[in-house]
Amino acid sequence: MELTKLQRTVIDALEDVKAQDIKVFNTLGQSDLFDRMIVASGTSNRQTKALAWHVVEKVKAAGGQVVSVEGTDPGEWVLVDLGDIVVHVMQPAVRQYYGLEEVWGAKPVRVKLGTPDKAKVKKAAPKKPATKKAPVKKAAAKRPAKKAPPKRTTTTAKTSRKRS
Repeated sequence: MELTKLQRTVIDALEDVKAQDIKVFNTLGQSDLFDRMIVASGTSNRQTKALAWHVVEKVKAAGGQVVSVEGTDPGEWVLVDLGDIVVHVMQPAVRQYYGLEEVWGAKPVRVKLGTPDKAKVKKAAPKKPATKKAPVKKAAAKRPAKKAPPKRTTTTAKTSRKRS
């Protein structure tokens, strides 16, 4: 698979599962083992595993080859080896601690992130000019008639007693 197509497939797969802070580095001249390194963050062990496995699925579906997947048991740092590209999916604390961007980041690659999927984007229908409608008069709201207070029956405090 062509390097740019593989790179785009990986980035799209990471974006599908909401990877954070995706960075791509050109490692030509730094390593003979791979040409690109992609680093992304996941918010939890579960998400880092999901990101890695989604990358594997998408690359295989696109006709690419997956050499190896490492680190899925703990899930804090999962490495996906695609031959020409190595993908590191890490939790932010682990990523900050190991600082792979400082080691490999001499040649960052500019890529478009967040590109909308063509199938998901619908063309907006042309807007129709607004037509003015005659104002509609609303009938005055009738207030409910007040009910007369209930009649009170008064009893006299004095009760008739027979005096003997």
